Amino acid sequence: MFLVLRSWFLVLVGSLAVTAHAANEAPGTKNQEPGTFRPEAGKFPPLEKAHSYRGELVFVDHANRRGSLRVTSPGIFRFTAPHPFALLPYALVRYHGAPAELRDIPLGTMLHVRAFLPPDPKTSAVPVLPVNNREKTKAGALGVAPAENHVLLLEDEPSHCQRVGFVWKLKEVEIKDRAGTILASREGKPDAQTKPVVETLTFDATTRVWRGRESLRIDHLIAEGIWPTEGKKAFGGQSVQIGITWRPSPGGVFARFHLSDIWLDDEAMQNATQHQTELHKTFIRSRWMPAWVDAVEYGKFGRATVTATLFGGMDPTLYADFKAGIAALMNAAENTLKHTEGGTAGPTQMAARGKFIEVRGNPFLQQIQGGPQIDSQTKSDSAKKSAGLLESAGNPNSASIPHGSSGIQIRFETDLITEGMRPTRIVKIRPASWPDVHLPREEYIGQGSIDERFPTPAIFPTY
Repeated sequence: MFLVLRSWFLVLVGSLAVTAHAANEAPGTKNQEPGTFRPEAGKFPPLEKAHSYRGELVFVDHANRRGSLRVTSPGIFRFTAPHPFALLPYALVRYHGAPAELRDIPLGTMLHVRAFLPPDPKTSAVPVLPVNNREKTKAGALGVAPAENHVLLLEDEPSHCQRVGFVWKLKEVEIKDRAGTILASREGKPDAQTKPVVETLTFDATTRVWRGRESLRIDHLIAEGIWPTEGKKAFGGQSVQIGITWRPSPGGVFARFHLSDIWLDDEAMQNATQHQTELHKTFIRSRWMPAWVDAVEYGKFGRATVTATLFGGMDPTLYADFKAGIAALMNAAENTLKHTEGGTAGPTQMAARGKFIEVRGNPFLQQIQGGPQIDSQTKSDSAKKSAGLLESAGNPNSASIPHGSSGIQIRFETDLITEGMRPTRIVKIRPASWPDVHLPREEYIGQGSIDERFPTPAIFPTY
């Protein structure tokens, strides 16, 4: 009796998921507007065609993978109204140099953005704007409300600097009563053609300072004589990584940014990266690995083999759990990565069950299966490649794996396929060894409808 009910529920949920997955269907007008680019279902968009901007995170709807940024411009920063964005299903989010979710990033953090036009305007989770909207002036500032509001890459300052090979050089500090300003410049390789621009950044007693395994305050730097109690001190270009936020500044300053963190050495930065990595690994194991379906081979009486590509940006140890022959579960998901569960049943109860019969292109299985050991540099490059983070310029490994893809493809065999598992649709996959937990109500769609959002896009201004 239980098996009959479970089969009936799976078919029902799969059918309802058709509507929930409408966001993944490619409209026929994509990429026909001059000078624009829209991602298409089943294709990872090229990073070089994304629009780049930077902004302060001011609002987060983590369950629906969207939020708002105050976008920088030559105008007065505080006048700029928050601009909504949504993460693409395969978006890469990086915080402290590690994979992250929106929920991990504090409000006020300055973020670097690479984004596209909505893949399907009819089902966008944020307002759809005219394609030339970044050419319009808002509140005296140009480009603060770009139509490119579907994000492929979202990263904080240290993540951005590590990806492109930048460090910050401290030039001079001026301090009074544990607060003041620092002169610093973001600098790349010695042969870089662009001359570094020296910026003025504020700090105060809330700024966190990291040295090796130590967590320091400005007071500690003063007590050790590294920084003066009052007045100025030159640093001579000390290399650091920094976290940047924004807060209102006295004196009518239009756009002066604030230091949330200073990492004084590589060990300190690595500690922060490792902590964020562990946080994200725990999250993914409880919410399942996202992917999209490449192909489905149908058998008799509900049997099928699903070929899917795992999304990029995850820690290598998560991908290492995907091995041929192990038991696994697959569940339909919406383009915000919400499970489409069907009522109060959890994803495990409603998912298709089976096993991986093949895992292709997984570079992290070599050590597990007794292959030759990989040196640390190769392992690091392999991890970045699988996460879609290698730059294309001068890097032969990056051409075949686009940003957003892991480059890893699995073939999953099940005896009870659901309607929600069709080519280009989003799914979530769990090796059976991962924990079986129930999700909070806001993180799944109970009736399989795209309109079931918390809240709807109406919360955003029209812009």
